[in-house]
Formats: sequence, structure tokens, C-alpha cells
Amino acid sequence: MTDISDALSRLDALEMRIAYQDETIEELNTTVTQQWKLIDRLKRQIEHLNERIEESAASGANAPAAHKPPPHY
Repeated sequence: MTDISDALSRLDALEMRIAYQDETIEELNTTVTQQWKLIDRLKRQIEHLNERIEESAASGANAPAAHKPPPHY
């Protein structure tokens, strides 16, 4: 009888571990998904800023800079 009760105790313990592992896996999946969304958003922001920098550099090279002093200084 103790063999059966030991086996049932072990089975219960395994079921509890699996339940906790499933919960942990779901939490980790949620965290990873949120991080990927954040990384994707940050990549788009960097690309946008790089485009703005390139546009600013291109327009600044052709136009006189507003911060340069006049020639008589």
C-alpha cells in the first residue's frame, strides 16, 4: 500500500511542478513578446532619426548655415 501512496505522492508532485512550469513558460513568453515589440519600435525610431539626420545633413550642405557669423566679422 505504501508503494501506491508513494507513487501517488510522486505523481501529485510532478503534476504540481508541471503546472508551475507551464505558468512560468507563459510569463516568459509574454515578457519575450513585449521585448520584441519594444525592440521593433526602437528600431523604427532609429531608422526614422537616421533619415532625419541624413535629410538635415543634405539640406544643410547646400544652404548657408544660420549659425555662421557674417563675413565682416
